[in-house]
Amino acid sequence: MKIELSPEVEQIIKDRVATGHYQNASEFIREAILKAVERDQLKLHQLNEEIAIGIEEAETGQFSKRSVQDIIRDKETKQT
Repeated sequence: MKIELSPEVEQIIKDRVATGHYQNASEFIREAILKAVERDQLKLHQLNEEIAIGIEEAETGQFSKRSVQDIIRDKETKQT
């Protein structure tokens, strides 16, 4: 597999390896990929939890008066 990196990304990798926390670029990239996968799995888990809560609330007749746009806006505000 061949991967092309921008000069900026290459410099970030070199800087991280130079700190001594990583023995080489491959080690840094491997860890970065694993962290990205972990982050994605966490987001999916949180989304599934929120969906389960919403289903439970709907089944018990608990409905929000907020619009979908309101909910999205609130979520985006909390992430920043």
